[in-house]
Amino acid sequence: MVHMVSGSPGPRVSGCRAAAQRGHGTPVTTRDGSSRRDHRQVLSSLVSGALAGALAKTAVAPLDRTKIIFQVSSKRFSAKGALRLLYRTYLQEGLLSLWRGNSATMVRVVPYAAIQFSAHEEYKRLLGRYYGFRGEALPPWPRLLAGALAGTTAASLTYPLDLVRARMAVTPKEMYSNIFHVFARISREEGLPTLYHGFAPTVLGVIPYAGLSFFTYETLKSLHREYRGPRQPSPLERMVFGACAGVIGQSASYPLDVVRRRLQTAGVTGHPRSSIAATLRAIVREEGARGLYKGLSMNWLKGPVAVGISFTTFDLTQMLLQRLQA
Repeated sequence: MVHMVSGSPGPRVSGCRAAAQRGHGTPVTTRDGSSRRDHRQVLSSLVSGALAGALAKTAVAPLDRTKIIFQVSSKRFSAKGALRLLYRTYLQEGLLSLWRGNSATMVRVVPYAAIQFSAHEEYKRLLGRYYGFRGEALPPWPRLLAGALAGTTAASLTYPLDLVRARMAVTPKEMYSNIFHVFARISREEGLPTLYHGFAPTVLGVIPYAGLSFFTYETLKSLHREYRGPRQPSPLERMVFGACAGVIGQSASYPLDVVRRRLQTAGVTGHPRSSIAATLRAIVREEGARGLYKGLSMNWLKGPVAVGISFTTFDLTQMLLQRLQA
């Protein structure tokens, strides 16, 4: 009745007071609703990221194992040699041996990808608020920073699993029976600090890799919006964007990836434990500068496929979960 009397000052005050009273409770509801929405977004990002990482890595696991074997040896890489190694492994140990170490990869990749994608979404929101771009595409530098921070966060929390995966990939199955056996033997024979051996080059490599990968993918999506309007990119377009991101990110960080693998597997391949600089010098001395890029051509094959699958799966799963929650 009060709100119907528009010309009277009294009711207007009363109406304002009533609105203020109603509004007094609104921020609490908004905060609760916002908190629930934030929790749902984080959970959605974790689930989407985990699925994206699992599908991408399983698809390229045989190529990944072959690349690691070449990285930690002094043999010169060639596509023919890689195919020969794959075929010989298949003949000697069976088809499933091509996925040896993939269980360790899944144990690492599922939490790694979940943390990385979820952290990237959170860093985008934080940087968007800081730079005043809430709800909009970030400008280039914050976009690069969000990716680098997400990769660093994920690598820091899951690094021992990456080391275990590398050990399983380069050793015969008689040496390590399962993931827990690797952890137990390393802890007993080499000490717990070994689980973080090679962590420094990993972080140094992750910063440009994750930074450039996310930056490239987000930039290509932003350009798509600019030139194609509000229409969402198709799955194929997302795969192409992800492939471009994978090529750029991996090419920039590859030498440190070779160093990381050498340091991780030093205890089982005969290479001496040393620093990043000493390992770099040893590789260049023994194999020349090309040794720092050994296996990169295989990465150009598997990397774009893996990163394309990863980004596409994440986006499509996010969209599906948002529809289910609506």
